[in-house]
Amino acid sequence: MLKNMQEVLEYGFEVLNEVYFGNALPPVVITIMSSPKTYGHFTTGRVWKAEENHYNEINISAEHLDRNIEETMATLMHEMVHYYCQLSGINDTSKEGRYHNRNFKREAETRGLIISYCKYIGYSVTEPSEGFIEVIQSHGVEKPLDINRDGEMIIMGTGNSSGGNNGTDGNGNQTGNKKQVQENTSAPAVETVFAQQKI
Repeated sequence: MLKNMQEVLEYGFEVLNEVYFGNALPPVVITIMSSPKTYGHFTTGRVWKAEENHYNEINISAEHLDRNIEETMATLMHEMVHYYCQLSGINDTSKEGRYHNRNFKREAETRGLIISYCKYIGYSVTEPSEGFIEVIQSHGVEKPLDINRDGEMIIMGTGNSSGGNNGTDGNGNQTGNKKQVQENTSAPAVETVFAQQKI
């Protein structure tokens, strides 16, 4: 099931790259992973390797795939704008990629997005314009099915079913047996992650 959505995202990337960037963006790996606090993110490091080639990553949040296709494609475009800015040497964010500045707004609005301001994340609130929606529809970009990840916190363990959360034994002692999988809101040490925050 998820494969169908992955194919739509990859096709959407091709369409948007052609229409709005003249195919200037090199290929990226598009992922669908848990990211409950954001709609998506772009990883500035080339964190994926396929044979001898390395690629950047654009992630679309698994928890928010239930939005309509125009909103999901607007998130994809949002992350593609970050990619374009990185390749073009345009400083579009600060605060470890969280605060989107006027450069980001300008580049995104040039590419069919409507960008609004939010105090803590800057010019990051993203909507598709009518023209953007027309591009999506005229190229047959459609949602294959309604699917999204539930978004509940999961506990992953290594065998011990008793004990507390966050690697504790129930008495607050660290065991290392369990870890809580949750949204990492700090940027990784080797690359910066630009995220479209959910507000």
